[in-house]
Amino acid sequence: MSTPPQQPESTPEPMAPQSPAAPSPAPPPPGQQPLAVPPQPTAYPYPNPQSPLPQNPYTQPAPPQQPNPYATQPGYGYPPPAAASPTGRNAAGRAVLWAVVGAVVASAGWAAGLFLTGGFGTGADLRGYRAPANLCSSADYSSFKDEYPVDDSAPTKNSMKDPALDESSCSLSLKKTSSSYGDAYLSLQLDLHRKTDPAPEFTATWKNYGDSHTDYDVTPVQGIGDEAYLVTQDTSNGSTTSGSRYATLAVRDGWMTFTMYYSAYFSSYDSDTDPPSLDDVTGWLKTDTKSTLEQLKD
Repeated sequence: MSTPPQQPESTPEPMAPQSPAAPSPAPPPPGQQPLAVPPQPTAYPYPNPQSPLPQNPYTQPAPPQQPNPYATQPGYGYPPPAAASPTGRNAAGRAVLWAVVGAVVASAGWAAGLFLTGGFGTGADLRGYRAPANLCSSADYSSFKDEYPVDDSAPTKNSMKDPALDESSCSLSLKKTSSSYGDAYLSLQLDLHRKTDPAPEFTATWKNYGDSHTDYDVTPVQGIGDEAYLVTQDTSNGSTTSGSRYATLAVRDGWMTFTMYYSAYFSSYDSDTDPPSLDDVTGWLKTDTKSTLEQLKD
């Protein structure tokens, strides 16, 4: 009987080293409960939930943040941006700052407006003048009385009062003793400008009167108000039967303007053969204008 072939002896594989077994706890004494066994170390390859996560040795550090080349840099008229505050104090501070700046700007604009309109209060620089309801009886034109002694029995008078403008005017005829009709005419007008300063327009009108009206002479007059201009024209060429003579004295004193206007027209039908010269008339206008303005002050 043959024997089965013998298998070659296999070389036993080496055993992996085993962790030393934990000693078994001693049995409890009779009548006592067994003690709880504390958790034993484990060879489980992953950490328990309380263990920190392992660090990746191949993780690369984050590159530093590059500045935006198109962002506005300090030093070109813009202040550097303020750091953000978790409490919002910077934003609140800026809001208060801009509110203060706005209030200062508004106050400055208000003060400048009052300065440009003549000061505080109403703003109108009226110098104490009043506009009477009847300027004919309040004005002085006595310098013309020697030449024209006959009073006008029905002069024309007008007046107006408005928050923006007070106005008073008078027109009357001048007559010599031998005349049946007026030989000349005298007109006066006073304006109190309550809302706007008349200075720029007054100067433009009267200083340049000769530019807008032909054959008129314009002469500045000193010593009456802030500024005054005398405007004259004589087309009679010395004749008493043709042509005319004209003279106006315009005065501005603060926001008050005043004009006194004389005119005489000659023809062959006039009885006045010896009218006054323009030099006489302009002298009377200056004298009576000064007197009238003094009387119209409160």
